[in-house]
Amino acid sequence: MELEGVEPSLIMSDFLSKCGGYAVVDGGFATELEHHGQDLKDPLWSAKCLISSPHLVRRVHLDYLDAGANVIITASYQATIQGFEAKGLSTEEAETLIRKSVEIACEARQIYHDRCTKDSWDFLDNGNITRRPVLIAASVGSYGAYLADGSEYSGNYGDSVTLETLKDFHRRRVQILAKSGADLIAFETIPNKLEAQACAELLEEEGIDIPSWFSFTSMDGINVVSGDSISECASIADSCNKVVAVGINCTAPRFIHRLILSIRKVIIFACLQLLFS
Repeated sequence: MELEGVEPSLIMSDFLSKCGGYAVVDGGFATELEHHGQDLKDPLWSAKCLISSPHLVRRVHLDYLDAGANVIITASYQATIQGFEAKGLSTEEAETLIRKSVEIACEARQIYHDRCTKDSWDFLDNGNITRRPVLIAASVGSYGAYLADGSEYSGNYGDSVTLETLKDFHRRRVQILAKSGADLIAFETIPNKLEAQACAELLEEEGIDIPSWFSFTSMDGINVVSGDSISECASIADSCNKVVAVGINCTAPRFIHRLILSIRKVIIFACLQLLFS
């Protein structure tokens, strides 16, 4: 899709319209890599395969496209410059691998579209064959994901981790992903309000011109895992005009409906305030 210079919210509304009102996002990436025999017991987790098995990364993307996904998420969730450097790679090599995560997803999309036929997923529109729309979401895992110590599921980073610490941690990776050919940036498994604020401010500071979504994780259906209110976290996301969607991931299904309702209330309230201001 041609996205440059278009308002982020318009990009997503146009995309959803072309999808028929809703879009299907792909599923667990590491799980599928493990189904293909990969041992992901590693601090890099699925990002390990960007080094060792990029062909399997492409295959998983294609499997999800064949299953009907409209959005495929890159294997960059745990792909950080700091994490790759800890494995002995140079900064340049680390940055190349982060770009590679998007390049592989784009290749998979192109392969999928090239082999599609009217009898599979293409469809007729006024007599013309139209391709099913597919977006590439560049995954950005939380600071806790890089630590690989479970803190992405507690949100407890310690007092030494500040707003600036988190912005500095994410900055270069976000810069790379925003210029790599991805259609949007997916901030995933955000465990606390501080990291949500850091990501929102970073998007504004860097002038990121592609849409983003924020996805939080919860253990009780009321708060994110740190204990911060899901409503407060959603409000931070909604206050950033670069963010076009707010959601939940890595959370027990029984909590999803309640969390989505809480997020929806925040968005509706913000819209009403804007309407009557």
